[in-house]
Amino acid sequence: MRRTTGLLAIGCVVLFAVACGHALEPANRTVDRCRHSCEKHASRQCSENECERGCEFILDRIVERESDKVIACVARGSRRCSDVVWADCAVRVGVHSDGGPPAPPPPTEDWE
Repeated sequence: MRRTTGLLAIGCVVLFAVACGHALEPANRTVDRCRHSCEKHASRQCSENECERGCEFILDRIVERESDKVIACVARGSRRCSDVVWADCAVRVGVHSDGGPPAPPPPTEDWE
């Protein structure tokens, strides 16, 4: 009887520890999808860690649903996967591909 109670207590502690571990780990499905897509399409250029870092780097493009285009650009490149490559590809897709809005005109007032 004592042995059964001890095993039951150990089992409960293990189950509780496993459940708490998953509860504290937030699920970020959009970044996970980006990472899986990167690992699938850009595995020649990027390691798993570089895909994860790159997807964290382009969060704004993920929100704008442009991550597939950024990953395709990274995969087409001949350079190794780096922050510079991710940033260069991120500015070449979507509404950001034209370089952004024009600079404001110079002030019309004289500052003398």
